[in-house]
Amino acid sequence: MVAASVSSVLPRAFSELVEHPVLQAPMAGGVSGPDLAAAVSEAGGLGCLAAGYKTPEAMYEEIRQVRRLTARPFGVNVFLPQRSAVDAAVVEAYREQLADEARWYGVELGDAGGGTDDAYDGKLAILFEDPVPVVSFHFGCPSPRVLERLARLGTFTIVTATTVAEARDVQAAGAHAVCVQGVEAGGHQGSHRDDVRADAPGSGVGLLTLVTQVKEAVRLPIVAAGGLMRGGQIAAVLAAGASAAQLGTAFLATPESGAHVLHKRALTDPLFTHTELTRAFSGRPARGLVNRFVREHGPYAPAAYPQVHHVTSGLRKAAARAGEAQGMALWAGQGHRLARELPAARLVEVLVAELSVAREGMAQRGGAGEGRA
Repeated sequence: MVAASVSSVLPRAFSELVEHPVLQAPMAGGVSGPDLAAAVSEAGGLGCLAAGYKTPEAMYEEIRQVRRLTARPFGVNVFLPQRSAVDAAVVEAYREQLADEARWYGVELGDAGGGTDDAYDGKLAILFEDPVPVVSFHFGCPSPRVLERLARLGTFTIVTATTVAEARDVQAAGAHAVCVQGVEAGGHQGSHRDDVRADAPGSGVGLLTLVTQVKEAVRLPIVAAGGLMRGGQIAAVLAAGASAAQLGTAFLATPESGAHVLHKRALTDPLFTHTELTRAFSGRPARGLVNRFVREHGPYAPAAYPQVHHVTSGLRKAAARAGEAQGMALWAGQGHRLARELPAARLVEVLVAELSVAREGMAQRGGAGEGRA
């Protein structure tokens, strides 16, 4: 590998990094690939590759593909290793519960011991040797040593946080920005520790409240994530103190997205009425459309990530091959019904236009209020 030309001068603000305050969320499982990331970056946002569940070699090949498609900044998202002890007995009990699913689809359940570090060190080695403009982290906070080394290489770092305490840890570790993820967000919650109490009804903090709390607690630039589908919502989180907005479900329906066609259709299918956080597919809380699999297995799924993810891998793939959305992991945020089937670049344009209109409206209302005072 030959080191890429990444500037050693780090941007001081997102406005120096990208033209528009719109980041495309890194959605693992094949959704956020080179085509999507490059299209968003070319449109003036920040596209992001999802390295989660990929080998270091596959991540590197996707980085090369993005570089062939765009010269603009892009990001790579990395999962932190999972160190929590898992009770093998509860995982085995869940395997037994899934036995009928496996027989139905004619597949074997996966090996729960498939690894817990997601090849973290190997991916970091590549990102150290061949730096990219932005690296973000999920499921924890990297060590100060890792963040410092990336900074020396000219890489801007972002770490996800779901609480004020986690945001403080991100700042203390030396990240350049914090991605504040509200409970509305689709896919996996990026909490630093998997707290089973987070499964209680009504747990989790909404995005606007969390952005406001974090803004008062840390000095880092904030990327707001969770249920954002329209430019007016982006305007709201920017007004609340965020520097940029990260959208995932909004980009899931684009033609450049690698999501399964059934997943894309389900976002606006009346059959799927709502989302909820579930451990059914991975063993960690993740928000998705409620289908048969979630209803039947969600209440019993243990807190065991990534062991449950490995166990259900074959089931999820078999359901997709069979065209059965009721057995697939249909990750989606609470705003999924607002999904638009637009090309990614066009979606960025629409979001930016909506953001501009919303800001103008805020300014006009503010001016009217001053006139009445």
